[in-house]
Amino acid sequence: MTTGLLDRARMRLYEPRPPRRRAPGILEPSFSAVGLVIALWFFSISLTPSLLPREGWVQGIESGVAAMVGYGLGASAYAIARFLTVPAAHGRVRAILLVCALGLIAVQTGFTVWAYVGWQNATRLDFGMEPLSPLVWPAIVLVGAASAAILLIIARTVRTLFRQADNLVDRFMPRRLAVATVGVLLTGLLWWVASGAFVNAFFTFSNWTFSGQDLQTNPDAARPLDPTKSGSPASAILWEDLGRQGRSFVSAGPTAADIDAAGPGGAREPIRAYVGLRSAETLQERADLLLDELIRTDAFDREVMVVATTTGTGYLDPHGMDALEFLVNGDTAIAGAQYSYLPSWISLLADQAEVEDTSRVVFRTIHDYWATLPDNTRPQLYLYGLSLGTTGVEAILSSVDILNEPIDGALMTGAPFLNEMHYEITEARDDDSTAALPVFNSGRTVRFANERGIAPGNVADWGTTRLLYLQHGSDPVVWFNQHLAFEEPDWLRDGERAPDVSAEMAWYPLVTMWQVLLDMPAAGSVPEGFGHLYTVTANLWAWAAVTDTDMADADLTALATHLEERADAAEAALEASPS
Repeated sequence: MTTGLLDRARMRLYEPRPPRRRAPGILEPSFSAVGLVIALWFFSISLTPSLLPREGWVQGIESGVAAMVGYGLGASAYAIARFLTVPAAHGRVRAILLVCALGLIAVQTGFTVWAYVGWQNATRLDFGMEPLSPLVWPAIVLVGAASAAILLIIARTVRTLFRQADNLVDRFMPRRLAVATVGVLLTGLLWWVASGAFVNAFFTFSNWTFSGQDLQTNPDAARPLDPTKSGSPASAILWEDLGRQGRSFVSAGPTAADIDAAGPGGAREPIRAYVGLRSAETLQERADLLLDELIRTDAFDREVMVVATTTGTGYLDPHGMDALEFLVNGDTAIAGAQYSYLPSWISLLADQAEVEDTSRVVFRTIHDYWATLPDNTRPQLYLYGLSLGTTGVEAILSSVDILNEPIDGALMTGAPFLNEMHYEITEARDDDSTAALPVFNSGRTVRFANERGIAPGNVADWGTTRLLYLQHGSDPVVWFNQHLAFEEPDWLRDGERAPDVSAEMAWYPLVTMWQVLLDMPAAGSVPEGFGHLYTVTANLWAWAAVTDTDMADADLTALATHLEERADAAEAALEASPS
């Protein structure tokens, strides 16, 4: 009997397999019903508000991608259930389930479509932007359909590749083992191509492209003649080697006369020292060159010195730099070093190591010299960073270089989601504070501020080293995080939501992460005071807190008004320029 069972088992093992059903072709109009239901749900929730207002074409991309992610999840879940032989509903039961699901989701979709323009306009009104017209819908539909179609073609191409590999390997091993083996191997191969070869090629191409742009000069930048500026005739650093953003930094900013017009008089000419990537071959050589420039300009005789970490292209925010120079009556020296040609949205992924290494080497070179000077003659030493620049500041703060000779403080504006220190402090905040504006250890060392000022609840004496994070609740650069995919963030919970975040914004798995990710490229295209654009007034009050200025509040308010008017005039002049 046992022999008979074995014979029948052998026959079943070696008998010809029934032909497998062919998957729909790449362009065939065949779809999974379950996938379409989930796609409709994802499309509906993609219309809900996020951190920033959206243009129609952006919403189209967001909705098209969200719908295809939903379709892929639904179709994949159904395919896996079939593969595992999970019993499926049939007949009337299947029809009832499908109708009920479609009915509920159709109601939700109808509501979100109807409410979309109102939601967007409520946010745009809060931001001081022009309202959105209902005529935006054609752009949403067309761009959304195109985005979905592109993703569908890519997904079906990959599925065809997997299916053909399955059929090939299926000849040599059991079907389920073949599918599992092919799935693991091809997924690993595709991941290697996407994250390795493709990404490296993208970064190489981007670096080549933007290095060419770095050779250009902004229309409003001209070579400075004042010896207190790098690139001037008195400087050993060539104007041509500073890079596009470096040339703008040293040629802009207030003069002593500008500061006198807004202050008590007797202002000094602010020192601005800068090195570009082309200024020297190695990082240490560039750091030494920057130190030589500071020594040449007598920067160590100033009241305040700032080691500023730039953003990806070498940019230093004029609002942050000008505000400090006006605040200290020009008795300042600001030093910056370029570490990349790439814009910040690429540098966030490609230049984390470069910004940290550059920040540490430049700071150590300057700090070692500064530490040799007498306490009563050397300047107060501060750090500054905007966006990815804050990553470099945190790298300095976590190093051992400042243990024996601590710095006086740091201002970090719009810290990105990559910053470990910012994340850990926010997670360890005091119980009665919010994620949008945390209080940590009652404010003994680190404090947080937004456009409205420093968070209430910082009741402890602020120590000799003052660290301040300036951030907006609507800044996606700060709040994007991979945990958004499957975990509701604290900053969206009731009682912790910032005033500049829509009350209608809600968290949805996967979709919210995608929404905030798409908000990031637009974070610099909204009015100042929202997103990733921080006003000169907020920077002024932040610097006043970090430097512990003795200027009266009324004088600070008057200075803030002057700086806002100055910034508006500069923007108007730039817009009126023929270039």
